[in-house]
Amino acid sequence: MIYLDYNATTPVDERVISKILPFFSTQFGNAASAHPYGRSAHTAVENARKRIATHLGADASEIIFTSGATESCNLAIKGCYETYRSKGNHIVTTVTEHPAVLDTCRYLETKGAEVTYLPVNSAGLIDVDQFKEALREETILATVMTANNETGVLQPIKALGQLCHDKGVIFFTDATQAIGKLPIQVNENCIDLMAFSGHKIYAPKGIGALYVRRKSPRVRLTEQMQGGGHEKAMRSGTLNVPGIVALAEALDLCGEPLQQAHLTEITTLRDQLEAALSKLQGVQSNIPKGTPRLGHVANLRFDAVDGKRLLGRLIQEIAVSSGSACSTASNEPSHVLLAMGLSETQARSSIRFCLGRFTTQQEIAQTIALVTNAVSQLRLS
Repeated sequence: MIYLDYNATTPVDERVISKILPFFSTQFGNAASAHPYGRSAHTAVENARKRIATHLGADASEIIFTSGATESCNLAIKGCYETYRSKGNHIVTTVTEHPAVLDTCRYLETKGAEVTYLPVNSAGLIDVDQFKEALREETILATVMTANNETGVLQPIKALGQLCHDKGVIFFTDATQAIGKLPIQVNENCIDLMAFSGHKIYAPKGIGALYVRRKSPRVRLTEQMQGGGHEKAMRSGTLNVPGIVALAEALDLCGEPLQQAHLTEITTLRDQLEAALSKLQGVQSNIPKGTPRLGHVANLRFDAVDGKRLLGRLIQEIAVSSGSACSTASNEPSHVLLAMGLSETQARSSIRFCLGRFTTQQEIAQTIALVTNAVSQLRLS
């Protein structure tokens, strides 16, 4: 099969695997243990923490390890709300966030939170002035994702973070899809909290992290998991040493010049895919030209084609999706595309193609041929 669902998950890079294998066998110690096995694991964890922090322009003490971005989002939003509830109960977010953010905000509404869900335009972008107007005296947190997982659209994070700092509001961004593809410096972008995950950048599933600002303005969080006080009492539980080592190694690889150059190649392949399929009648990108977005994501609409039938045909030979992997259990159309103004029919007729490190020119050529054939057959039938 041709794999074009890299936003859902990535294969683990062989170079990452080679680095973590010893931590399943000869260096298997618990990082909290005092004996040599434990000290060796602890050293590996702290070395990884420093390397990850360096990529973000952060301090090692500001990196908290979790099981993944969903846990990081929960810890950031719930932990912030519980800590600063006495100062206010208002949260600002957008309608196109990942369910890890939206569902957490809806949960907090049952606990007394007031949440403003900002709309987006046809490109999936929020209005900066509208965001500024939404910040008020009782606002304690604003959460806007860096790059959308379904469209790749990039929000103006730096401008939003600066507005939050001007108002004394904590700014959290879910950077799960952006880490490893874009250089993100937390201080330059006024980021106070940031979530990301390993399995989006060629590390294993089950490992993620949360950046928590400890320098002015320092952010405090209420822990959401009790039982040992690990990770500066913010996230109890035995540390996933192999996963942590893998996360650091994966980020190191993403920063290598060769991989950065490959991101440019991926954008060229993505553009070829979009250009070829857009020549088919009734096929077009859901993202307007000129919209800032990641270079490896294409979200295409196939009008006059039953989206479910098209996806059913394609996934026999091409691994693609109609949206977020976390929403596949639902029969509802993409909430992101609906928020951008598409009708339910148009949203259901849309397919997301996500290229990655191992995508080849030949695979894109094959994909163009397979999709063209599938669309033609469905329209004839």
